[in-house]
Amino acid sequence: MRIGRLLRSRWGLALALLADVLLFGGPHHPRRAFQASFDQALAAQARVTREWIALDQVVGTAIGMDPRGEPVVKVYLAWPGAGFLPASVGGVPVLTEVTGPIVALDGDGKVDPKRSFPRPVPIGVSTGHPDVTAGTIGARVTDGRRVYALSNNHVYANRNSGRRGDKLLQPGTADGGKDPDDVIGTLYDFEPLRFCSGPLCPANHIDAALALTTVDVLDHETPDDGYGSPRSGTADAAIGMEVQKYGRSTGHTRGRVTGLHATLDVDYRTGLVRFEDQIVISGNGFGAPGDSGSLIVTRGAFLGDRRPVGLLFAGSSTTTIANPIGPVLERFGVTIDPGS
Repeated sequence: MRIGRLLRSRWGLALALLADVLLFGGPHHPRRAFQASFDQALAAQARVTREWIALDQVVGTAIGMDPRGEPVVKVYLAWPGAGFLPASVGGVPVLTEVTGPIVALDGDGKVDPKRSFPRPVPIGVSTGHPDVTAGTIGARVTDGRRVYALSNNHVYANRNSGRRGDKLLQPGTADGGKDPDDVIGTLYDFEPLRFCSGPLCPANHIDAALALTTVDVLDHETPDDGYGSPRSGTADAAIGMEVQKYGRSTGHTRGRVTGLHATLDVDYRTGLVRFEDQIVISGNGFGAPGDSGSLIVTRGAFLGDRRPVGLLFAGSSTTTIANPIGPVLERFGVTIDPGS
């Protein structure tokens, strides 16, 4: 898996160098200047994040972009008013954004009107552990021998409380799912969440889990009003990238990547979990409670439409947070199953 990612990165570098020559006549052009500014912003973010995120009002930081297209350090706030923050750090501008608290987006108790689907069920619909309200099936994935439903730990493993072999439902319990009638698979594996303990917050990178299932039970496409089938080849998020997703609560929505390398404290009701290297997406109504587990894919032809980018797991009324999809797939040794 790492070799494949290395090869893809080398192809990307080769294409970038070719573009340097064809478009700019050589390697000295704005791309290089932007990369230098981006690296400077990363260094500035690393310098201040630990101190600032300890403040009650700050929920996280990321690398964003100002209206001129220059990299900045973004600071996400639980409520307005940030006079205590400097205008810049190490020559890098600091921009604030009021997101409110960032919370895990499992179900809110509202019933999903699209909850019932014949088998094989599409991706992007209600699912969950029997002790969880409801989340979303993100994608069908495969290790080459078996297929699995991909979602979040807090959807399928109930915040580390689940055990391998637990029955998992479609729809989730909030939408009327019951054992044994609505079982779609069993808990196969999950990445444990490491919660903050007082001031000590270990770094987390993914909130993900797999349910062992079959192609007779789980399809590889979204419902008819969705984007279809995700591709197997993934894409790295980039600031400004247009993305889309299909989720249990909000269906097919569109947004734009506005933050990278985000460090955020996420409220799981039973405690805080700190995540690093996350993707921040903005878009009116892009995600809502119950959309946790949705697969986020590209929208548009330039980089290839429907290429997986991230796994939605948290957010607020204005902002959605996703794990980069690469580390999720690598953790479980699987790839997105695009169907035949």
